[in-house]
Amino acid sequence: MSSLQRLATGFPNCKTRQQWLVYHYRGSGDRLVLYPNGKLRHYVLKHQHGSTEEQQQQNHDFIVDHERSFDYEQGFYCLDKVIDIDRPDMNAQVAVICTPQIPSPWTDADFVMRRIVNPACHAIAMACLLLVAVVHFVLPQLRDLIGNMVTTLAGCMIVARIANIVRIFVEYNGPVSYLTADAFLYTSTLGSFFWLNAMGYYIWRTFKSRNVFLRITDGRKYCYYSLYVWGCTLTMGGMALFAHLILDSRDSNRSYSSHPSTTTSIEGAIGWLGIAVIFVPVICTILVNLFFYISTKSVIKRMSTYGQIHHKMKYSFDMFSKLFAIMVIDLTLFILSWTQHDSLFYVHVVFNPIQAALVLYVTVIRPKRVKFLLRKACCYERCILPCCRPKETDVQAGTEWGEEMMAFNTADY
Repeated sequence: MSSLQRLATGFPNCKTRQQWLVYHYRGSGDRLVLYPNGKLRHYVLKHQHGSTEEQQQQNHDFIVDHERSFDYEQGFYCLDKVIDIDRPDMNAQVAVICTPQIPSPWTDADFVMRRIVNPACHAIAMACLLLVAVVHFVLPQLRDLIGNMVTTLAGCMIVARIANIVRIFVEYNGPVSYLTADAFLYTSTLGSFFWLNAMGYYIWRTFKSRNVFLRITDGRKYCYYSLYVWGCTLTMGGMALFAHLILDSRDSNRSYSSHPSTTTSIEGAIGWLGIAVIFVPVICTILVNLFFYISTKSVIKRMSTYGQIHHKMKYSFDMFSKLFAIMVIDLTLFILSWTQHDSLFYVHVVFNPIQAALVLYVTVIRPKRVKFLLRKACCYERCILPCCRPKETDVQAGTEWGEEMMAFNTADY
């Protein structure tokens, strides 16, 4: 023992911390190790599953769990040896220790990002997406086929974020709750990409068709597209649940990492087979949408003149291309967040509200027609802010040809 160490008798002075008795004997679940520098280490042993009766008799059914060990400095423990007179071979060690200080979770950056920042970012994203859905649902001039698709697309994104928030708080409460939230998350994500695919097909078909004045109303076309989207979404979602519950093995549950050094498998999470059933169609829709984008772009470049409907579709195509890029980036970050690198998960958390804000910008803030309709509905004569009122030129343009003909008088429709 060095000159800086001293041997003292009595109980440790734990102050506000509680005293705790720990016994170390043959077959116990604790192990005490005194190091030459005076530090006492307490190992919490874990049971070795599948140990035979012979191993239990030899007291080898416990193995050291190095992830659960606690160190105590001098003055915070008292170690002594216990000798049983009747059974000399049952010697043991006993220690009175001061319970270790549990760090506050608010000082853990990972806890703050996963439990505080992540739900807050989801709430901001839901507010932006809800505004998108409300604007396209309330304003009658925007309740055409494209507007209904945007409303439903924003609704799918909102449901996905609600399911993700539920997953955060029921993570270890029960497998059924987590499985339900998982199913809603992936099914809603799949539905949003199918709605984007339907939007891209409608725009591509309009530019490729020679006769754009079809007799089918927007309401009936929306019903047809809804049958396609929800039919494919529910079918693939049901196949994913079947693959997870029937075909997938229990060992393939995804792993959740709360810290780079620990990995815990979540009971109830959809396994990799179910995820593959969900995301293979998503990748297929991305490839098809890429074809729609390239083909429609080439058609627009070849067109020298176009009428009112094509001009409106040109605006819709611009919105579709930007939504397509935003959703692909978000999906990529979402998949990368499954890795064991916490930094990628943090990037996904931060990008979540940015994605929703970009969707709000592309569908509501950027289009001049939508801004005019919002000003006309909310800030006409009774608005206290004169800068928000529509200009006289906008009012004349809006009354001349029923709102949507503003495309001829604005540079960016």
